[in-house]
Amino acid sequence: MTRLLSTYRLQFRNGMTFGKAARLVPYLHALGISHLYASPLMTAVSGSTHGYDATRVDEIDPALGGIEGLRQLAAELRAYGMGLILDIVPNHMAASLENPWWRSVVVWGSESPFAHHFDIDWSEKLTLPFLGNDFAEELANGTISLALEPGFDALAIRYHDSYYPLHPGTYRDVLEATDVFFTNSTASTDPQGRAILSAALAPETARVYLETQLADISSAPSRIAAIHDAQPWRLVNWKTASENLSYRRFFEIAGLAGLRVEDERVFTDSHRLILELVQDGTIDGLRIDHIDGLADPQGYLERLRAAVGPETIILVEKILERQEQLPSDWPIAGTTGYEFIAALADAFADEKEEGRLTAAFNALKGDDDRHAYSDEMYACKRQMLADNFRGEVRRLGGFAKRVADCLSADFSRSALTEAICAVIIALPVYRTYLASGQSIDRRDHEILATARCEAQARVRPEVREAIDLIWELLTDDKTCEKIPECTEFRTRFQQLTGPIMAKALEDTLFYRENAFIALNEVGGDPGHPPGGPAAFHTAMQDRAQNWPFGLSATSTHDTKRGEDARARLYTLNEAPEAWISATQRWHALSGRARREAPAADTQWLIYQALAGAWPIGGCGDRAAMDALPERMQAYVEKALREAKRQTNWSEPDREYEASVTGFVEDLLSDKAFIDDFTRTLSPFIDAGLSNALAQTLVKLTAPGVPDIYQGSERSDFSLVDPDNRATLATESLRIPAKPAPSRAHFSNYKQWLTAKVLACRRQSAEVFNGPYQALALSNGRHQALAFLRGDTDDFAITVVPRLVFGKMDMDTLCLSEAATRDLSLTIPRVFEGRTVRSALDDRTFTLGSSLPLSEIFRTDPVALLLSA
Repeated sequence: MTRLLSTYRLQFRNGMTFGKAARLVPYLHALGISHLYASPLMTAVSGSTHGYDATRVDEIDPALGGIEGLRQLAAELRAYGMGLILDIVPNHMAASLENPWWRSVVVWGSESPFAHHFDIDWSEKLTLPFLGNDFAEELANGTISLALEPGFDALAIRYHDSYYPLHPGTYRDVLEATDVFFTNSTASTDPQGRAILSAALAPETARVYLETQLADISSAPSRIAAIHDAQPWRLVNWKTASENLSYRRFFEIAGLAGLRVEDERVFTDSHRLILELVQDGTIDGLRIDHIDGLADPQGYLERLRAAVGPETIILVEKILERQEQLPSDWPIAGTTGYEFIAALADAFADEKEEGRLTAAFNALKGDDDRHAYSDEMYACKRQMLADNFRGEVRRLGGFAKRVADCLSADFSRSALTEAICAVIIALPVYRTYLASGQSIDRRDHEILATARCEAQARVRPEVREAIDLIWELLTDDKTCEKIPECTEFRTRFQQLTGPIMAKALEDTLFYRENAFIALNEVGGDPGHPPGGPAAFHTAMQDRAQNWPFGLSATSTHDTKRGEDARARLYTLNEAPEAWISATQRWHALSGRARREAPAADTQWLIYQALAGAWPIGGCGDRAAMDALPERMQAYVEKALREAKRQTNWSEPDREYEASVTGFVEDLLSDKAFIDDFTRTLSPFIDAGLSNALAQTLVKLTAPGVPDIYQGSERSDFSLVDPDNRATLATESLRIPAKPAPSRAHFSNYKQWLTAKVLACRRQSAEVFNGPYQALALSNGRHQALAFLRGDTDDFAITVVPRLVFGKMDMDTLCLSEAATRDLSLTIPRVFEGRTVRSALDDRTFTLGSSLPLSEIFRTDPVALLLSA
C-alpha cells in the first residue's frame, strides 16, 4: 500500500471525469502527491454538482466513467506509485425518487424492505416536503392531478413535473371507476412498484383510455384528496420541513434523508461496494463525511475498521473547537484538517492588534458591548432551535417528557424543551459521544457539566430543575438502563447539537460578526483573538504527538474563502488604522452611488471580501476584473441570506438583495473607488502574498499530511461556494522552472515551491513524521515563525516571515534588508556545528548559536534548511 505523504483533493463532476483525472496523474506525481483524494463517486441525483446526494450506493456513477473507469484511474495511479482516497457519505442519501431505496419507501411505506434503512419515524406518515404551498391550496390551484408515471407504468400523484407513486394496495380504489379490465393488475411485489400496469396497458388503446379516465378523476379534487389520504406518505409545503418532518434530514436539507448505519444490515447494504473496492485494492483510504451525524460515531468507525483492516487510511470530517481534543480511541488517522486552518490564524494574524478592528466594526453596528460576540452566538443558536430545527426540538422534548413521566418527575413538556435548548445553546462543542452500553468518559462529562452550569445561569428559575433532569438523562447510565427511551433521547440529542452549532456559527454568526473575516472560517473562532506563534507551536506539538497523519488543509470545497485570500486578509489586523481609515473614505464615496448604500456594517463586509478576492494584477488583469462583479454579487447574496436578518433562504427579500448587489455593481464601475481601493490594497497584497507562501511552506513541513485542494497549489483567491468549486483549469498544470518570487510570478512560484518541498518530504519522510520543536528569534521578537522537525541525526528547519506589512522589498516578495536587520534565529545548542543545505537555493550553512534572517531570506521569501 502506498505510504500516505500528501493528498490532492479533486472535485469530480462539473466536467471532471475519471478519464480526465487519469490524464492528470503524471502531473500529480511530478508535484509530489502520494494520494488522489476524490469527492464522492457514487451515482447521485441527476445534475448533482458535488455527489453528496447519492441515489445509488451500489454503483459508481456512469456519468463519471463507471466502475471500469474508476478501476482504470486506480491502475494509472498505481503505475505511478500513488493511491486513491475516496470521500464516502454514510450519514445520508438523497430523498429522491431516483434513489431506488427511497422510491421503495415511498411506494410501500413501512412495508418496504428499506423502510428501516432510513431514519424515519413510522408512527406517522412519511412526509414529502416538496410542495410550494399546502396540499389543499395546491389542489385548489389545479397543480395536483392523478397520472401514469412515465417509465414505470404505475399510478402516481403528479405535481408539476414530479410524480409520487401510489401504494399498490390503493390501486383498486382508483381503478374501480374505470374498467374491470384494470382491476386485476394491482398485485406487485417489486420494491419500486415498477410495471404494475404493464400487462393491462399492452392493448393499443388501453393507455389512452386509462389516461382519459385519470384526467376525469383529477377533475374532482375530493377524489384526489381521498387518494392522497390513502397513501403511506403525505405531500406538504417545503417550508414546514423545519417544523414537522418524519425523517431525520442532513442539517436543514429535506432532500437528504438520514441513514441508520448503526444497524448492521444497513451498514452492510450501504458499504458493500465500498468494501469491495477496498478489498480489491482499488481504494487505499476513506474520508468519512459528517461523522458527527451518525448515531454512534465510534461504533461505526470500529465496525468500518474491522471491515477494511488495519492498513486502510480512515479520515473523518470533524470540526474541533478551540482546545477540543479528538477522541483518542477512534481507529482513524485523523481529521480532514479544519483545526490546522485555525492554527494558521494564530501563526499569521497579529496577536497584539488589541481588538481595534472589532471596536470599529461594533461601532458601525451601534454595539459597543465587549460581550457582543458571545451574545450574538447565543442568539444565533436560539434562532436555529426556534425556527430552523423546530420539529427536531419538539421531538426531543417529547422523548424527555416520556422519560420524565417514567421517573415520576413532574415537569411539563415546555419546561423540558426549554431546558434542552438551554443546554444545547451552552454546549461549547459540536457534540458529545455518549454511546449505548458505555459509561460516559471524562471529556464528555466535563463538557456537559460546563454546559449545565452555564445553561442554568441563563434560564428562568423554574427551568433549572428541568436542566438537572436533562443532565441526568445524558450522564446517568443507571437511569438509561432503566428506561429504554433514554438511550433514544441521548442519540437524538447528540445528532441535533452538531447541526445547531454548524448552522448557527458557520452559516449564520460568521456572516454577522464580520470584524475580521479572516478568522470566520470553518473550525475558526472569531470570538477569541489569535494566539500568536506560542499557540501555533502548542497545537503542532500536540498534532505531532497524537495525530501525525491527519490532513493539513488550507483550502477545501467547504471553506469560506481560498487560502491565499485568507492569507491576505490576515494582514488587515497588522495595519488596522489604515484599513479603518480607508473604509471610512469608501463609505463617504458610496454616497455618490446611483442606488442607496447598504448599512455601514454590510459595507464593511463587502470591502473585506473584495480585499480577499481582488486580482493580484488589479485593473491590469482585465479578465479577472471583468469576472469580479458577478462573483461578488453571488457572494453578497449568499452572505445576506446566511446572516438571516433582512433576508434568508426560505423567504428571500429580493428587493433588498438587489439593492445590495446593485451597490456592489456600482462600486466596481466607479473609477474613483477602484483607484482608491487599488492604492490602498497594494501593500496588503504584497504582505498577503508573503503570508500565502509562508503558510504553504508551513503546511508542507508541519505535523500532518499536506492536503492540496484542486488548483490551489498555484493560487486560490476564491470566495465561498460555488465560487470555490470551479472546474479545475488543467492547461496550466505543469511544474515550472524556478521563477522569480514576485507578484507577476506568484502562482508559478507557489507551484514550484510546492513541488520542491514535497520532493524533500518524500525523500525524508521520517524527518517530517518525527518530533516537532519550536524555534525562537534571538531577541524574543515575533517577526518570523520557525520550527525544527526530526532529531539530531536527520532534521529540517522551516523558517517563514510573519507580520510583514510595510516590510516588503519593492521588487520581490522577500523582506526588505531593513526588516531583517539584527534579527537572528536561535539554534539549539545540540545542533550547533551542523551543516545544513537550503532546499530552495542549495546554499549551505554551518549552524552556530544563531543564524541571521538576512542570510536565511537572502534569495527566497521562505526557507527550508535540511541537515547535510
